[in-house]
Amino acid sequence: MDKFFLIAIGGTGMRCLESFVHLCAAGLFDNQTIEILTLDTDQNNGNKERVENLIDLYNKVKTNDNATRGGEQRSNTFFSAKLNLYKFFTDYSVAKRMTLSALAATQNLTNEQRRDNQDLNDLLFDRESVQQFKLDHGYRAQTHLGSLLMYHGILEAAINAKKGDSNVKPQEKELSKYLQLLNQNSANARVFVFGSVFGGTGASSIPVIPIAISEALRILTGGNNVLNLNKVLFGSTLLTDYFKFNTPTNAQLKQDKVIADSHNFALNSQAALSFYNEDATVRKTYKRMYHIGWPSTLKINYSEGNAGNITTGGNEQKNACHVAELMCAVAAYDFFNANRKELESIGEAEYNFRTVGVDDNGNMQLTGASFVGEERGEIFENKLGALLSLAHIILSKFEGAHEDTNGTASLLNYLNDAKFPVYNELNDTQCAEIDEYLKEFGYKFTKGDVNFGWIYQIFKSVGAGKFIFAPDAFATDIDSLHDIDPGTIFADEQHHWNKSGLIGSGATKRFNTLVDLLKKEDTLPDEAQGTTLKEEFLAQLYNAITIAQHFNE
Repeated sequence: MDKFFLIAIGGTGMRCLESFVHLCAAGLFDNQTIEILTLDTDQNNGNKERVENLIDLYNKVKTNDNATRGGEQRSNTFFSAKLNLYKFFTDYSVAKRMTLSALAATQNLTNEQRRDNQDLNDLLFDRESVQQFKLDHGYRAQTHLGSLLMYHGILEAAINAKKGDSNVKPQEKELSKYLQLLNQNSANARVFVFGSVFGGTGASSIPVIPIAISEALRILTGGNNVLNLNKVLFGSTLLTDYFKFNTPTNAQLKQDKVIADSHNFALNSQAALSFYNEDATVRKTYKRMYHIGWPSTLKINYSEGNAGNITTGGNEQKNACHVAELMCAVAAYDFFNANRKELESIGEAEYNFRTVGVDDNGNMQLTGASFVGEERGEIFENKLGALLSLAHIILSKFEGAHEDTNGTASLLNYLNDAKFPVYNELNDTQCAEIDEYLKEFGYKFTKGDVNFGWIYQIFKSVGAGKFIFAPDAFATDIDSLHDIDPGTIFADEQHHWNKSGLIGSGATKRFNTLVDLLKKEDTLPDEAQGTTLKEEFLAQLYNAITIAQHFNE
């Protein structure tokens, strides 16, 4: 079985990874342990922090006790994949590393070497802007600079990690562990890279990542690395511009020197794609590159409602998720499920894309098949729909979206009263961990307001189009969410839950059906789905909901 590795680069890459993690929670990556590296220049990036916290929540849900951190890989259940996270960032936090100009004047150089560095910088980069802006918020669409610095940042980390002394930084140790694991599994490794091609960090890093990994391993192993770039299967997204933000003011430009301008994103995308297509190294080291775009008329303005300066990075950069990022996550799904021999037979990078249906007004009509193809479309809808239904059960029906309510614990109390006490031994902490993850997936109520999580942000980004589920599945105010029916999230009534019982509303009767299914042997989990009580609980819910949705009939 092949070993899967993921690398998420820059703010956009982090949001693509966020979609990937939620697909893992829905059960799309059965029987897999996936090694994940977050790679950025901005250690405090808000999107980076958000997805790293999400993976931590994911692993808390899968953890049964301190001895089973992150759990085990499972199949046909929620949270089936095991995720291991490694964090690396290039450190530009100190004055002598903060700008290109400072890096060029590094210690232990002669005056002549410093002059040579400055002359080379002046030849390639504008002295008053590119050489002076602070690098800790990314490369700001300066891809020619970014490729140079990211490549050498990875090699520098390998050199420092190889020394093994007390000065080795935690992020350098993390990178070393990740690369050595890749080296150990090089004969059957697949590496997928998330990043955009219109910005700075992702566009800079995608071309150099395979070579940088190989060179870093040569350093770490003392020249004994066995990583064969012709054997390791590399894939990547080529995500072109899909959002915009306001033009920075002259005052901010004067202060920050260089700020990416979203008006140039389309041109940046064209230049990057042209380079990737012509560069021999990119063509040789990547097997598949997934070209993903978005209509210019539907771009979301991330500055809307925000006053003041453009956010260049840091903790404030917490952009909402977008369906284009979900398409990137699905590209990884396609790459990881592709036939190895077929991938190995590709001589030069193969470019893949998928068109989607639109209605008479040009609005996208997204079904499961739009993401994963006709053969797997219903599987995708069934699994993602099951997670959405579970979120509505826990967060709305049992009020887990509220700050002071444990929805999963309330569900267990309900099931106990319904003569199904099988999972009563789950403790409040274990229940709360499930609640917290589902809040990130769905929504939570904070001081009377609804804060929308990942799947709501995905739905909103589609605009007037259709996203798999019925619009009613995405109620937006607290009163409507309290009344939502988890059994009717699909527009096609064929996939609504059956009604059981003579008393109560339609929603109550449909939930009775779910409880009836939980009591049947058909929904009992097997060992492949879980061996701990928490795993079995989630697996039995998964079995009951996926059966109730009538996709396998």
